[in-house]
Order: sequence, then C-alpha cells, then structure tokens
Amino acid sequence: MHCRHLLSFLLLPLFVIRSPAQLFSAPEPQTASINGSVTDIDGGLIPGATIIANGPNSGQHTSTTSDDTGTFQLRNLRPAVPYRIVVSARGFAPATSAQIILTPGQQLQLPAFKLVVAAVETSITAESQEQIATEQVHEAEKQRILGVIPNFYVVYDKQFVPLTPKLKFELALRSSTDVVTIAGTAFLAGVNQAANTPDYQQGWKGYGQRFGAIYAGGVSDVLIGGAILPSVLHQDPRYFYQGTGTKKSRFFHALEAPFVAKGDNGEWQPNYSSIGGDLASGALSVTYLPQSNRDASDVLTGIVTTTAGRIVNAMAEEFLLNRFTSKTNKAP
Repeated sequence: MHCRHLLSFLLLPLFVIRSPAQLFSAPEPQTASINGSVTDIDGGLIPGATIIANGPNSGQHTSTTSDDTGTFQLRNLRPAVPYRIVVSARGFAPATSAQIILTPGQQLQLPAFKLVVAAVETSITAESQEQIATEQVHEAEKQRILGVIPNFYVVYDKQFVPLTPKLKFELALRSSTDVVTIAGTAFLAGVNQAANTPDYQQGWKGYGQRFGAIYAGGVSDVLIGGAILPSVLHQDPRYFYQGTGTKKSRFFHALEAPFVAKGDNGEWQPNYSSIGGDLASGALSVTYLPQSNRDASDVLTGIVTTTAGRIVNAMAEEFLLNRFTSKTNKAP
C-alpha cells in the first residue's frame, strides 16, 4: 500500500471517533433576569426611565425602559457576568447599582431605584429677570380676595425677582385705577359724609370733596410709597408671603412688614419707601383738607392710623387672606 494511503488509513479511525463530538456543542447556561422599579425620592412612580445592564464588554449590555407603573425587567442576562445597573430619567440624576453577579435561571428582584431631581445650574440674564418679573406682576394683577377685592401687592411665588421701575409704576397705577378701589373710595366717602368728617360741607359738593380727599390720599401714598421711592431707593413695595415656619416667626414677619422691605438686591432693609410714602402723603393732605383739619396732630394721627392698618393687613395676608385669594401660582 502506498505510504500516503497507508497514513490515511491509519488516521481514519481518529476522524470516525471524533466526528460525533463535533456534531454536539456544550449546552448554553440558562439566562437570568432582573426585576425592579423606578421612583422619585417621595415614592412617585417614574415611567419611561431608561435602565441599562452594563457588563464588562460591549456584547454584554442590555437595556429596557420602565412601564406606566414604573417597573421594569431586564431579560436574557448571562450568569457569572458582573453587571452594574444604570437608571436614568429626564430631569433626574442617574443612579448606579453595586456590582451584581447572577446565577443560571435566577430572577433577581432589586429594591426600588429612588432618583433625585437633577441639580440644574442656571444663569439668569437681566432680560430674563425682567421677563419673570413681568409675569409675576401680571399674575399678581389677577389676585383678588373672594374674586373681587384687589390683592395685587402680595407675592406668593418663592422665587424673588426684582421689579423694574416701569413695573413698580404699572402695579401702582393698576391698583389706583381698579374699579373696586374706586368703588371702595366712594363707600368710604359716604361713611365720612355720614360722620361729617373731614369738616367739609354736606350735600353732593361735600361728598365729592370727601371722595377726592380719600382718593388723593390713597393715590399719592401708592404712587410715592409704592413706585417713586421704591424706584429711587431700589426697594420692593410688595408684601412677601411667608406661609411656612412657626406661627411666631410668621407673626413677626407680618408685624415688621411696614418697617422692613426687601431691596432689589434681595436683602432685607429698613422700609424707607413705605414710611416715606406715608409721611409724604400726610404732608400733601394739608393742601386739600379743610383748614380745621390741617393740624399737625391730625396729620400725625392719620400716619399712625395708616401704619396700624398696614400691620393689620399684613397679619390678615399671612394668616387669613391666602385661602380666599384667587391666584394662579401656588402658595404653601
């Protein structure tokens, strides 16, 4: 037999013996799965979150998304492979699990991933500040007690943005010309007419004089203390509703309102605008009140009464009127 044929003959049994082994591969290990859920820190469900199982190489990555109930399942994961689960959702900081190694056929249930709202760094330009302030003023102009009485000078929004001089004058003008303000002035003029104070004559002429005196005093106080001085002194004429904290802290917050104002820089400072407005308005009243009511003590009494009224109003705003005021932004 030729040597080449002889070699083939001798090797033939080896191929015959090994060929059955080549027909069958070793069985693949049974895959595993991971179940879990995604919520915020308060337990609220987060649907649509992305969940990724990251293995040590590119062929060992699996992903899915959480359903409407915030739950998810990662299937067909390989056993004995070290995975880390990464969970992310829009508006939240991503979360990563510790290393997980599964066994064949294991169905692992993970604790809920509690995502924290992502910290967003923003820079507000002067233009955007004015836009936010304009929106705040326009929303404030919709605030009414029981849907009727204007409550424009109360800020419920916790985000402080300074008002431009234009907005301070707009708010003062809106408050002074509101139909309810004019109607309230007419009512008070009637009350003063019945009480015969100030010392104008009776009749329609006297009523008109009383109406003019009340309206002039209110408008001058609002324009000077709510627009002119705040613009010159860079102070905010509004009352900033606290709403949270102890009753004691809220009480003193309201008590200080006529004497402490927030500056355009966001810092608390003496309320020169409000105090100056009351003094200027009281001084102007000398020019239109009857001669018998121009005594310094009468003017001083009017200023003290106005200040006391501001304190009472601030107390009511802090503890009572919030629940009766219609508004679009939420208060605590």
